[in-house]
Amino acid sequence: MRYEVWAPLAGRVEVVVDGADHPMRRDPVREGWWTADVGPDGGDGQRYAFRLDGGEPLPDPRSRRQPQGPDGPSSVVAPPTWAGTQPWHGRPLAGAVLYELHVGTFTREGTFDAAAARLGHLAALGVTHVELLPVCPFPGTHGWGYDGVSLWAVHEPYGGPAGLRRFVAAAHRHGLGVVLDVVHNHLGPSGNHLSRFGPYFTDTHTTPWGAAVNLDAPGSDEVRAYLVGSALAWIRDFRLDGLRLDAVHALVDTRAVHFLEELSRAVDALAHEVGRPLFLIAESDLNDPRTTADREAGGLGLHAQWSDDFHHALHTALTGESGGYYADFARAPLAALARTLSGGFFHDGSHSSFRGRGHGRPWPAGASGHRLLGYAQTHDQIGNRALGDRLTARQLTLAAALVLTSPFTPMLFMGEEWGAATAWQYFTDHPDPALAEAVRTGRRREFAAHGWDAAEIPDPQDPATRLRSCLDWDEPERVPHDRLLAWYRTLIALRRAEPDLGSPDLAATAVTYDEADGWLLVRRGSLHVAVNFADVPRTLPLHGGEVLASSAELPHGEAALTLPGWTAAVLRGGQALRGGAVRG
Repeated sequence: MRYEVWAPLAGRVEVVVDGADHPMRRDPVREGWWTADVGPDGGDGQRYAFRLDGGEPLPDPRSRRQPQGPDGPSSVVAPPTWAGTQPWHGRPLAGAVLYELHVGTFTREGTFDAAAARLGHLAALGVTHVELLPVCPFPGTHGWGYDGVSLWAVHEPYGGPAGLRRFVAAAHRHGLGVVLDVVHNHLGPSGNHLSRFGPYFTDTHTTPWGAAVNLDAPGSDEVRAYLVGSALAWIRDFRLDGLRLDAVHALVDTRAVHFLEELSRAVDALAHEVGRPLFLIAESDLNDPRTTADREAGGLGLHAQWSDDFHHALHTALTGESGGYYADFARAPLAALARTLSGGFFHDGSHSSFRGRGHGRPWPAGASGHRLLGYAQTHDQIGNRALGDRLTARQLTLAAALVLTSPFTPMLFMGEEWGAATAWQYFTDHPDPALAEAVRTGRRREFAAHGWDAAEIPDPQDPATRLRSCLDWDEPERVPHDRLLAWYRTLIALRRAEPDLGSPDLAATAVTYDEADGWLLVRRGSLHVAVNFADVPRTLPLHGGEVLASSAELPHGEAALTLPGWTAAVLRGGQALRGGAVRG
């Protein structure tokens, strides 16, 4: 068995195999690398670690399995086999409907196998891809996954690498693609041993989490290769369809070829190699269309990016909230919705009061709307609220109509489709008492600064916080959850059946609204999506048309379309009436 490790700072390295030390030699070709051949081959399950300059054994930075957690020895994992599983030819991003899923709270069991048993629900819902929140190892049993370490391995309490392969195989049997959220911009504070091996981090740049990942300082060639190799391994070894890249705006890189361009080129090459579509979705705070522009045109070549602007406009229209980054959208939320639905970004160079400066640049004319993800809720937008509260069923009725008929690629957050009454709160399971207390007090201090009573903020370390966040799978069968679920299924089916609803052409999306009366009318080709945000009936400037779907019974025989309060409808045809101009 050959063992290899990049440890350029070490003067002596041993590989510890089943408790016995074996000296490693410097690789004569690859600077900073050490190798050793140790026999006999222990095969799958062989435990090993690396000892640097006589120190304590450390897990392999490229470990594929950490059976005892981030601080324990690594384990050899046999090459994956998909024998007995059906072939998978992939599902492209264009035309997709994504579903964000956290393995640890999708079920109370919190495992891949338990989540796989619920995939029939998602297939019946009509989504095309499951987007898993991060599954790299992190301290303890339960957590969001954004403090993960061991970027090539799978969290053992979820089921480890074998469990993830079973989940993906089950998803494919249901016709569902699988996307994985990966975090390259930082590692968790506990169990992160990378800096002991080499210059994985640099003080040249700083991030909200401290020193930046080293993408452009000395030694960064190997760090970039480590991250690209990890991304390709996830896709290749687990037959994934794509990756969601967390907070790419925090990946500071001053080199001529940005790390994201290098990554997108590698993923496109892998797609050609495996003969199926693969894609990268960026979470970006930059409102920069160059993130998803083609590399040949000077872009980074990523395939899509999240659209927080659409979320913020929709959220303010539904809730009336106006604090923080919602302020600019809340001044005229329907105007903000109209601007994002037809133009992509709200902040396209305009002044952002939250940032105190201009922000963003225009979404290019003709650029496909499917390169922007549209959503009403995400793990961030729920879990980062003080109490982890979700939108109500009434609010989701309207949100679903706009998300699922938009020119964007729609994404749902787990449980949204039936208006889950369970919160989704911030929870951790740090074994280190000092770190646990720092997280607990830090969370309470953060929200106390915004006027919350610290005693109201859930304790992230309390197991009850995680349990409150688990979905209740009895809800979808109960009133009123069943009605909302039927509405989501209807809208997704309509999006699939009606090409105009699935069109990513922003130029073919026209929006009329009345800010004062609280209604919005979106034309999508030959179809109209009508939404009434008011508590009372409103008459919209649309006459005739075939009602394809409505969240409530509509009055008949009206000269123009009248919607009851908090109602949405999708209609084919219809004639826009004169006098239906935008009114602020």
